Amino acid sequence: MKRLGNFPGHELDSRSRDLISNELWKHVARINQCINTALLDYFSGAGCVFLLAPSTTRLLSSPKSVYSKKSRGYVAEAEPMRLEWFGKSKQMFLSQSAQIYMEMYTAIPGIKGVYAITDSFRKEASGPTHLAEFHMVECEMKISQKENKKFILNMVRSVVKRLVSKNLSDLSFFLLDEDTEQLKKMTGGRFGTELTFEQAMDMLHTSTRNRKYTRLTTKNFGAWEEVKLTSELDDMAIVTQFPFDEGAFYQARIKRGEIEVGDNADFIWPYFREIAGSTHRARSFRELSAAIKRFNLPMEDYSQYLETRRSRDYVETSGFGLGWERFVQALLKMPYVQSVTPFPRVEYALLP
Repeated sequence: MKRLGNFPGHELDSRSRDLISNELWKHVARINQCINTALLDYFSGAGCVFLLAPSTTRLLSSPKSVYSKKSRGYVAEAEPMRLEWFGKSKQMFLSQSAQIYMEMYTAIPGIKGVYAITDSFRKEASGPTHLAEFHMVECEMKISQKENKKFILNMVRSVVKRLVSKNLSDLSFFLLDEDTEQLKKMTGGRFGTELTFEQAMDMLHTSTRNRKYTRLTTKNFGAWEEVKLTSELDDMAIVTQFPFDEGAFYQARIKRGEIEVGDNADFIWPYFREIAGSTHRARSFRELSAAIKRFNLPMEDYSQYLETRRSRDYVETSGFGLGWERFVQALLKMPYVQSVTPFPRVEYALLP
């Protein structure tokens, strides 16, 4: 029997029957519909326009595993799906994110921001919180990273508020009364504790006395650490300023003493995992071109993206991506993402 973490993989063989017989899927469908409505209202209210983004690309948002001269095993989850494209000599890839296209689209004069709900593909082993194909809610706006972080928190609050007011019976199918009460509190009061990656590692070192957390590297910051950190805070963690060379090439750089960090943030759901990641994008032609060279990327592939920084009308942007399925999993406190996804895509099965 195939197993995904502790998820019995044979359950996928009878998913079509389960959709008919298991009441769970009715509630999941209603929750997804409510989330979709809340997101559309939120983005429309913010003046964002919708983008139909491509699923095939040469412009990888996490390309270093393809072009880097050295192995970066700790970002294996960003490994792309490769495919042939009408006999072309260059490889094509299935999209990991629409972010680069969204940046280019936001450069249109008069466009304040853009959002998309996209298929995303990563060549990774499936697990309790991972799928090979998943969906991301993505947004790019002409705002600062500070405004961007506030925008994300307000978006999450808006979605939760809609769910609690419109779909409480669906939530209650999965959650205890104290869980739904916690969600209600989230819609009104302050939530989310912001701290730098360095502060997060200090907190982990203090609580565990494990010296590996004295090293500022994401190699030592995985699922267990995300759960541990949020349990120490008893809150959503907003972790900022991850090491620049371990992040996305397109992020704005911050020089802090002897180290370089990115102007970025991960949003980690309480007692769970990261649900969203955000960055302030590289601010100029010089900064972005230097990063493309630093990450050993083919300049010709990224030339049109780079051209956006040459425009006299260019306005700096920030953006984010939120994993839809993982967000639903976090909301419903389900142990396996496959259990809230009607047609999960895993590495060994394509059916149903």
